[in-house]
Amino acid sequence: MKRRTFLLAGAGAGGALLMGWVLLPPRQRLFGRQRLQTSNGAVALNGWVTIAPDDTITVVVPKAEMGQGIHTALAMVLVEELGGNWSRVRVEHSPIDAIYANVSAAVEGLPFHPDATGPLVRGVKWIGTKLMREVGLMATGSSSSVRDCWMPMREAGASARAALVAAAAARWSVAPTACRVTAGVVTSGEQSLRFGELVQDAVQHRPTNIVLTPMSAFTLLGTAVPRLGTADITRGALTYGIDVQIPAMCRAAVAMPPVLGSTLVRFDAKAALASDGVRAVVPLTGSPRGDPPAIAVIADTWWQAQRGLATLAPEWSASPHADLSSGDIVARLRRTAQQDEGLPMRVVGDARAVLGSAPTVLEATYDAPYLAHAAMEPLNATVRINKDGAELWVGTQVPDTARHVVAEIANVPDTAVTIHQYAIGSSFGRRLDVDFIAQAAAIAKARPGVAVQTMWSREDDMQHDMYRPAAAAHFRAALTPSGDVAALTVHAAGQAPFAEIMTRASIPLLGRTPDRTLAEGTWDQPYEFATLRATQSRVQLPVPVGLWRSVGHSHQAFFMESFVDEIAVATKRDPVALRRGLLAHHERARRVLDLAAERSGWGTPLPPADDGQPRARGVALHESYRSIVAQVAEVSIGTDQQIRVHRVVVAVDCGFVLNPNLVQQQMEGAVIFGLSAALFGESTIEKGRVVQNNFHTYRVLRMSECPQIDTYLVPSLDAPTGAGEPGLPPIAPAVANALCALTGQRLRSLPLRLVQATNK
Repeated sequence: MKRRTFLLAGAGAGGALLMGWVLLPPRQRLFGRQRLQTSNGAVALNGWVTIAPDDTITVVVPKAEMGQGIHTALAMVLVEELGGNWSRVRVEHSPIDAIYANVSAAVEGLPFHPDATGPLVRGVKWIGTKLMREVGLMATGSSSSVRDCWMPMREAGASARAALVAAAAARWSVAPTACRVTAGVVTSGEQSLRFGELVQDAVQHRPTNIVLTPMSAFTLLGTAVPRLGTADITRGALTYGIDVQIPAMCRAAVAMPPVLGSTLVRFDAKAALASDGVRAVVPLTGSPRGDPPAIAVIADTWWQAQRGLATLAPEWSASPHADLSSGDIVARLRRTAQQDEGLPMRVVGDARAVLGSAPTVLEATYDAPYLAHAAMEPLNATVRINKDGAELWVGTQVPDTARHVVAEIANVPDTAVTIHQYAIGSSFGRRLDVDFIAQAAAIAKARPGVAVQTMWSREDDMQHDMYRPAAAAHFRAALTPSGDVAALTVHAAGQAPFAEIMTRASIPLLGRTPDRTLAEGTWDQPYEFATLRATQSRVQLPVPVGLWRSVGHSHQAFFMESFVDEIAVATKRDPVALRRGLLAHHERARRVLDLAAERSGWGTPLPPADDGQPRARGVALHESYRSIVAQVAEVSIGTDQQIRVHRVVVAVDCGFVLNPNLVQQQMEGAVIFGLSAALFGESTIEKGRVVQNNFHTYRVLRMSECPQIDTYLVPSLDAPTGAGEPGLPPIAPAVANALCALTGQRLRSLPLRLVQATNK
């Protein structure tokens, strides 16, 4: 056979195999490669649930618990379908397995508008689902945990229920249809058996016909079940990564370059090595995972390590970024947004042509600063490296990536690394990166066989973060004489956080593709502009960036919703009425907007604040993570010239609500977190250094400053959508719009600072 014929034949066969693979449905997510490890006689009925003889139901959850209540929510999903007794439920972290890979986050993250349909969109999502099932990462993020596990958890619970029913039916010699399941008990007539009595027989059954419970028949889901583990949290008994205690464990403290781009030149280890408790001084070269060159001290206690660190007198190299400043960065971003063509993300008609002939053009540029994550639990990881393997104790959002980086540094196979996953004391996206884990592994390598816990100080955390990118966006709107919007263009400029985090995760292909997170929140909104051109430009800057709560939506919503309000002012339209007019074919968004307006008393006079100062309302509507949130903020200016937010009304449609308490808590947390960023948040760069280093310089909202937050949920039987992040984007524009109504000032930069705090 000639070479060309051979290649063509091979290509043809490969194409046929590829086509066959594409046509097959995605692989099942019910059973993993290996059966779950159990104890105390418990039996795994699939990869998501085990049942013990004493009726204890253990739900296996692959998502990190960071305070968002995801372990409770997902356990409710499985137990609803199982028909279990909620009082007998516990949760544990899943092992690492392909069935737990996050399919939803990747597929929903494709650069398609939420309204996009058709064969191309369906085909790409179909292939994406199949690929992510095969090679995807385990990850908690993008408000995708419920969306990703909704069907696998339901199917796992229904499958386990069917197996238990089959076991009971076989014992009683009755048809499975003659059996009923209620609160962990299978009954048929006068006969009954508990789950624990049936589980050994049930494991022999592999149901092929799984029947899901109609959503309208749910009895557990949709109720305000208290969070699992609340008692442990309130009495301080819940174990976080920072609490890990291993026999003979050492601690490590780290010094990292104060200026971006510097490297370690020299240090003096003599004094440190002579200090009490110090075991080693470890210079670090850094890695592609994002951890910079550094130097660490290992000691018996973290305090001893810190004292040793203070004696090293490290010298750092000159940096090429020593003149970098936030002012220069913002100016560059604004110029790029105003001048560059950009990559089109969504185009409807010829907006530029309409703008060229429009009698009235409204134009504005917005910007936002870098932000630190500032999570309550400082970054930490505990690693022990032996000759043939390693162990990792950590709270992480990406357990398989974390395991891989430790294996890489320890020079052992991934399967030789045991990971112990812990609850996380908040993260806001910071623990999607593994730089601190790579650093901890490199430090532990200097003490073979010893568990070493590396912990960053608050200053380390705030000055060596993977920051929310600084960003800018330029808007132009063509307004008709009758006050309609004939065209809108928006060009966003900034760094690409998803692309950068994928590069650090050694997935460079995704690091080179267009990054929707750069400009999400502009081109993917439900507004029906007659013509639209939304573009973005990626700006290369030396400040490391990552995924921050609600990612691009966190600043683009401020830009977009503030400019929509500018249009309302320019056309003398009521802001709610203007938005309703732009949502003629988006009933879901209109319903959310109307609910927020109604519950806030929109259009009715507001009484003054307690000190007699006038108040005003501002509104914002935003879609993110398949959920829609509208917020109305009530704002006044204090006699001390400070911006005060008195009340925030939140309306949200996040599909079917698994647990109203959890959704309400997420909305409240998002509003408070978002208000901190809107009123105070910024990580500024001066001479290549991050200025803010603790909460006295990185200001967050105080309890006395927290507004009343009223949350209203839109009833729905649609599949659940995101809840952890969608509550954050609308708060900054809602406050800014209220301030404009109150003072006449249109603030186009974050954090919000009044030029002259006088009421209009």
